[in-house]
Amino acid sequence: MFTGIVEETGEIIARDRSDDGLRLRIGADGVATGLEHGQSISVSGACLTVERDEDGEWFEVFLATETLERTYLGELEVGDAVNVERAMPADGRFDGHVVQGHVDTVATISDVESVDEDWFFEFSLPAGYERYVVEKGSITLDGISLTVADLEDDGRVTVAIIPTTYDLTTLSEKSVGDPVHLEVDVLAKYVERLLETRVE
Repeated sequence: MFTGIVEETGEIIARDRSDDGLRLRIGADGVATGLEHGQSISVSGACLTVERDEDGEWFEVFLATETLERTYLGELEVGDAVNVERAMPADGRFDGHVVQGHVDTVATISDVESVDEDWFFEFSLPAGYERYVVEKGSITLDGISLTVADLEDDGRVTVAIIPTTYDLTTLSEKSVGDPVHLEVDVLAKYVERLLETRVE
């Protein structure tokens, strides 16, 4: 489980495509320190498994077909940046919200506006996902725990980004038309399932 508090912005330093999937090597000197084989790690919101690492320098993850179909990670090239977060330890501080690292879909940035020192990002959600989002509720975009500032009936969602989040994540490199991984609040999905079961 993750919290959506990005620890570091890593960089794709190698990619190896095969018939089975895609292997990415990600440079991240802070997060790569003390990693172990088999650990879970969030890469721009997708929960992946550490296969190899060079302590304090980089780690490698493998993306199977399912991950490639559900995310945009397969489109990343060497030099591209990604948000990185290690799984939360049982005794860790819970600063964000419950993030599983299970990407639900890919949304698109539809507007970016700078207001004083803050930024407002608007995202267009694929049809049907707006029902899991509520104003002032939590949402995960590219692995970042954010609060919904505004929600339109047509599925457009606006979030306010403070300077620290803007500077320390890949949002500073994003522009209109770019894709972002969306993970809705898992509590909303559980509630939906419970209501469906009651109706049945």
